[in-house]
Amino acid sequence: MDGQQLAQLLINGIAVGSIIALAAVGLTLTYGILRLANFAHGDFMTLGAYLTLLFNGFGINVWVAMGLGAAGTVGAMVLSEKLLWAPMRDRRATSTTLIIISIGLALFLRNGIIFLWGSSNQAYDLPVAAALNVFGLRIAYYRIVVVVMAIAAILGLHYLLRNTKIGKAMRAVADNLDLARVSGINVDQVVLWTWVIAGTLTALGGGMYGLITAVRPNMGWFLILPMFASVILGGIGNPYGAIAGAFVIGIVQELSTYFLPTEYKLAVALLVMIAVLLFRPQGLFKGTM
Repeated sequence: MDGQQLAQLLINGIAVGSIIALAAVGLTLTYGILRLANFAHGDFMTLGAYLTLLFNGFGINVWVAMGLGAAGTVGAMVLSEKLLWAPMRDRRATSTTLIIISIGLALFLRNGIIFLWGSSNQAYDLPVAAALNVFGLRIAYYRIVVVVMAIAAILGLHYLLRNTKIGKAMRAVADNLDLARVSGINVDQVVLWTWVIAGTLTALGGGMYGLITAVRPNMGWFLILPMFASVILGGIGNPYGAIAGAFVIGIVQELSTYFLPTEYKLAVALLVMIAVLLFRPQGLFKGTM
């Protein structure tokens, strides 16, 4: 085996896993707190990338544009909460109904993006950065940036969940909604914060993905399977498990290209998800925040 090539694929897997981790955390939070398996999550990730592209196209620094893109994505998620998910919860819609609605929302978002930006691949206006040479490995500068940004975001999430009032309220709602409500927790506020956090992390993931690949309308759709695989692998509803699962999925997908054509990366994620569902359906970690 070519050790240098495997090391290169491992580094690529860590970068991809970092991006999947941010989006998977948002996905597992919406399920853990709202009991919503949101198949539109990948397309909200794409929206974050395209809003970053939009603001960057106005001459705004890409890092500032990424923050503005996250804000716009949060706004779109909150709007979907007010127009779709809150009325559906009031009507006690079944999980099957919610899944079908989320697929329809995904199609709406994707086609809206194609209508506004077209279907061709696009890229941010970025300064050219030379790859870094680390122990003989050529590592793209923006892949390192992606990993560092993801770690910073994950540490911020950890602090929020463990040390803030809203984080503790979110954990209480995830554990037992009815008990949290009678304990005086403002569940509506927790729901709003869930969308804010999920939208921010997901949009950042989309913006970061655009740093290392082309921005295209189906980028989030192709990542939705690895996201769900990460959530299931780590334990549904557990954000830390989703992070760990995302790094496993990202690394395994990239390493698989050493033996298989790149077209089979999604199949590898699917196989991992099926194996977990067959042999350990609760995931590697306890499914709780």
